[in-house]
Amino acid sequence: MPFHVETTDRLDIVDITDEVEAAIPDDFGDGLCTVFVQHTTAGVVVNEAEQRLLGDIERYLGELVPDEDGYAHDALDGNADSHLRALLLDESVSVPVRDGTLAVGTWQSILLLDCDGPRTRSVTVTCTS
Repeated sequence: MPFHVETTDRLDIVDITDEVEAAIPDDFGDGLCTVFVQHTTAGVVVNEAEQRLLGDIERYLGELVPDEDGYAHDALDGNADSHLRALLLDESVSVPVRDGTLAVGTWQSILLLDCDGPRTRSVTVTCTS
């Protein structure tokens, strides 16, 4: 079952690690957890959730894909930059699970990057052993 994430800015990064952890079934032992964002203008990555780094990531994506740069798709929806930024991200990540808990590194978090917010985003978590 998906969970939902509310974003607040056009380009927004939200730490969803706790929500993913909560989505792991209580009786799940060891295996793999796949986190999938169901949108073409958002992505999910594993990285550090330190505030200055998150700002750097937002700035970097904005520099790589400028807003309103004469994109053809802008004539339709005005969000071509969001689609292009999402191309640089992944729509899913897979994380090992040990003893029912995400086996991430000390500084690793699962981050949702919304490139076309603010919106409500759906994230699906699937665990397989």
